Amino acid sequence: MSETIAFRSEALEQVNKIIARYPEGRQKSALIPVLHLAQKEFGGWLSVPVMDYVASLLSIKPIEVYEVATFYTMFNMKPVGKYVLEVCRTGPCMVSGSEKILEHIRTTLGIKDGETTPDGLFTLKPAECLGACGYAPMMQLGKFYHEHLTTEKVDEILELCRQGSIALD
Repeated sequence: MSETIAFRSEALEQVNKIIARYPEGRQKSALIPVLHLAQKEFGGWLSVPVMDYVASLLSIKPIEVYEVATFYTMFNMKPVGKYVLEVCRTGPCMVSGSEKILEHIRTTLGIKDGETTPDGLFTLKPAECLGACGYAPMMQLGKFYHEHLTTEKVDEILELCRQGSIALD
């Protein structure tokens, strides 16, 4: 028997407020903010049943949801750790040492790009430009940027995560 996918009442209320921002027949305009809520509500990632549920709420075809969810890197298509380390790997960050930071995280955590540690705590997700070129190398962790990274700063961040002392939103 499969589990029923449904937003909690508070989240569904928020979804309905988002949908109400748009004219009748334009519910698809609410897709990205609703996907953000769905990802947060359903364990940090978007399964096919969750995306199908979002499509039904917006009265659109499931493929329209899949196209958007798979295009944007901010949406996770598989389970991720509690802490998703999104390290920028484009030009300015690379020139400033982001590959060294990525390699340090891979070695320290024993995972490859896109993988999650066995304890479910960390996922490494190399990212395209995060728009903080002047603060390179940098990574996003939750809603926050960590800039001018060094391997020592990364070790401090990882330890704060292990202690549960780092904010994600």
